[in-house]
Amino acid sequence: MLFAFALDAPPATETGADTSLTSTADLSFAHIIASARDGDFEALMAAAINVAIPAALSLVALFIGYLFAKFMARMVAAPVCKRVDETLGRFAGKFVFNGIMVCTVIGVASTVGINVTSFAALLAAAGFAIGMAFQGTLSNFACGILLLVFRPFKVGDIVNAAGVTGKVNEIDLFTTTLDTPDNRRIIVPNSAVSGGTIENVTFHAHRRVEVLVGVSYSADITETRQALTAAAESLRSQMVEGEGRGYMVILSDLGSSSVNWMVRFWTPTPKFFATKDQLTEAIKNHLDASGITIPFPQLDVHLDGLELHVAENVSPAENTSAKVRPRLRNRAG
Repeated sequence: MLFAFALDAPPATETGADTSLTSTADLSFAHIIASARDGDFEALMAAAINVAIPAALSLVALFIGYLFAKFMARMVAAPVCKRVDETLGRFAGKFVFNGIMVCTVIGVASTVGINVTSFAALLAAAGFAIGMAFQGTLSNFACGILLLVFRPFKVGDIVNAAGVTGKVNEIDLFTTTLDTPDNRRIIVPNSAVSGGTIENVTFHAHRRVEVLVGVSYSADITETRQALTAAAESLRSQMVEGEGRGYMVILSDLGSSSVNWMVRFWTPTPKFFATKDQLTEAIKNHLDASGITIPFPQLDVHLDGLELHVAENVSPAENTSAKVRPRLRNRAG
């Protein structure tokens, strides 16, 4: 308005050549009021055409742009919230709304004669500086979007990610919150989660329990297999049956101190830890009932090249029970 009034202002005199823009606008406004009092409405009509009408149209354009931005934000956010994730849907709606409003304001400003070139360059420089300053934060944000879109896990799953094992409590745009089995809250940056291997422990409905056990070399193979099979059969109510499921008793390998066996048992995922505990107990009880021992690690030590010293004046009968000590070598010289 000040610029428009300044166009109709009377020429500055020699004494008022340095008058400020504000004082010039005030004089122009005073001139319009004075002309209207005298019955001359030409200046008033010119001011209305040059200032009031463009200003009103600009306000109408901003209002229409606001309504359009709200409408488009709802159109984008609603299906994303319904089909993908509520957090991602709200973010998408705000992003669309702010983008449309920025374009509307810039368009209206350029229409009324405001130069937006320098303003756009300033925004670009500020955006670059902010992007460099928040590089890590933006990386977490981008990884959060990927986690929400591709959904490698969801809230309630038990995962092993970024070296932490826990139940997923919340998936945010910047961090993922996990609750550990000992009830600790761990907040992990999304870049650390997305940048490493993610193990979703509870993704499938069934899991396989594996119990390793070693028995003595003197134990009969057939009897051992029967005992382990009976242990697995005792937990049939916990077992998942079907193709590729059930249980399996496997002779694993011949170890240094024992014959090693493996019992594989399929069970529903929520019962995994309880079933593993019960299966281990059943294996121990059935092996004990069959008289099959679980040996301790054994190591045979052979001593070669030592001269044994036999005590003098000792009978042969006593010599066998005497302590045997290595003889010390005489040093030369």
